[in-house]
Amino acid sequence: MAITGIISGLIIGIVIGALGRLVIPGRQRIPIWLTIVIGVVAALIGTAIAGVLGVADTRGIDWIELAIQVALAALGVSLTVGLYGGKRRG
Repeated sequence: MAITGIISGLIIGIVIGALGRLVIPGRQRIPIWLTIVIGVVAALIGTAIAGVLGVADTRGIDWIELAIQVALAALGVSLTVGLYGGKRRG
């Protein structure tokens, strides 16, 4: 994998993870690196699901694929907050 692929994957992970966080109400107590990881994983799985559904390659912006990715990121953030974010440090 080329360095541009890694950088673009991280940027997409940041955007998808941030959108997933914004969808969920309230404050999420998880680190930003974990949000990026969730975003990258959600982007990969969302793209695969969109491919299976036949909506991955459309003319213009792939809104359905993006919605699937953001929904998966929101689910991932919610589950992670329940597991990781619920623990208090101190």
